[in-house]
Parts: sequence; C-alpha cells; structure tokens
Amino acid sequence: MATQWRAAKWRPRRTTLLAFAMLSPSLLFLALFTYWPVVEVAWQALHNQRKIGGPQVYVGLDNFLKLFADSAFRKALANNLVYAFGTVVPSLVLALGFAMALAKSNRVNALVRALFFLPVLIPLVAAASIFLFLFLPNVGLLDYHLAKLALSGPNWLGDPDVALYSIMGLTIWKNAGYYMLFFLAGLQAVPADAYEAAILDGAGPWQRLRYITLPYLKPTIGFVLVIGLLNVVTQVDHVFVLTKGGPSDSTNLLLFYVYQQAVESYDAGRAAAGTLVMLALLLAITASSLRTLERSFGEREA
Repeated sequence: MATQWRAAKWRPRRTTLLAFAMLSPSLLFLALFTYWPVVEVAWQALHNQRKIGGPQVYVGLDNFLKLFADSAFRKALANNLVYAFGTVVPSLVLALGFAMALAKSNRVNALVRALFFLPVLIPLVAAASIFLFLFLPNVGLLDYHLAKLALSGPNWLGDPDVALYSIMGLTIWKNAGYYMLFFLAGLQAVPADAYEAAILDGAGPWQRLRYITLPYLKPTIGFVLVIGLLNVVTQVDHVFVLTKGGPSDSTNLLLFYVYQQAVESYDAGRAAAGTLVMLALLLAITASSLRTLERSFGEREA
C-alpha cells in the first residue's frame, strides 16, 4: 500500500521533470538568443560607452531623456505612425479584395493567385532595388510612362512630401499578396449556407460582406493585423536602399534611427534605449491584438 502511494505521489513529479527535459533545448535557445540579448540591451540603455571596448559608465535614465528630447527620434516615431496606417490598412483592404475575387478554385484563379503572391518571394532589398529604378527622376520607368501622357511626376524619393508615400507603395505591393493567403484560408470557414440564405433574403453584396464575411473573418483580420504591425516596426531594408532616411528625415523610421545611433553615431546607449522603446511598442501591439483575437474567438464560439 505504501509502495503504491509513493508511486502515485512520484508520477506527477516524473511527468513534470520529463516535460522540462523535453523543453530544455527550446528554453536554452530562448535564453541565449532572446532573453539574454534583451537583458544586455537593457544594461546598455542604462550606461554610456565613450568608445568601442571602453568602460561603461552608469547614467540611469539619461539615455531615455536624451532619446525623447531628440527631434530626429520624434520625427522617426511620427513617420512610423503614418507609415503604419498608410501601409497596413491599404494592404489589408487589397488582400481581402484579392481573396474574395479569387476564392473559387480554378486554373485561372490559381495562376492569378501565384502572380499576386510573387512579390512576397522577392527579398526586400531586391524589391527596393527594383523600385529604385522605377522612381529615378526623369529616366525612371514611372516618369517615362507619365511623360507619354504629357505628365510630369514629382521627385519620388527626393521630395520630403512624397518620399515616405513612395516607400509605402513598395510596402503595399510587397505585402498584399502575403496577407491574401490568410484571407483565402479564412474564407474557407465561411459556410456557403449563410450566403445562400442571405441571397434568398435579398441581401446585396455589401450586406453579405458586412454581416457574414467580415464577422467570420474577425480572427483572421486580427491575426493579419498583428503581422502587419510587426512588419511595420521591424522592416527597414527598403529605407536603407532607397533613401537612407532622407530627405530631411522624412523617411526615417524607428529601426533605421536605432541603426544610425549604433553604427553611424557610435551611441550604443541611445540605440539601446530606442530598441527598448521599440520592444515596448511590439509588446503592446501583440498584447492588444491577442486580446482582440481571444474576444473574436469567444464571439465565434458563442
């Protein structure tokens, strides 16, 4: 009897130890390449280092105060907000439109889907190089075709009022096909009976979209929104290739600002502070989006 009691008492512990043993490679990987870098960045944000390899001097929150007092940082933050709204919303609308138009499975739609998805396969640096050729003033492909219509375009990458919107165009072109795949998968969950009943009741296309399609796609929209917002904060290759943050910081984004502070200005403390601000934004975006997803799934189950 005592032996059975000991075995029953040991069984949950053994299960827990086995679980930790199986998770240990992943936990070690996370600790080395995720959690430790965050701790190191937090340490750097509280210190100043005058030269590479030199001693670190504790400065407390001074790097954060300097960061928010820097007009270039505030400009990059404002640019990122405009960039987020100007790329995520159009990308989602186009992706949903593409998905609804190509929802039926046939050879023609399969070919068109592949064409829409093709930009996703192109590396961002290569896509930026292509658009650099398109945006060249006077001799670029875009200005060439505008000239045929007796029109003249602005300096797409040299005008501070236009440059950021030019980069937005590249981002929308690059991401819409990727988001389309998620909407195509989400549309499979919409029951055909709901559409048939709505048509019998006299509902038009917009009513079916509002009262059937969009409610069923709430979880998908929330998930894609998370991906889109994360891309807005973490993608910077195209800015480096096309404008390097110019002209007049009109295309400078948060990640490129961090790069400038770390690599060009050798200010590791301020770069680390900017990185922590970006991390806080990412965590806030993820937490709010996950809460929205949970609420959407709860409504679906109800």
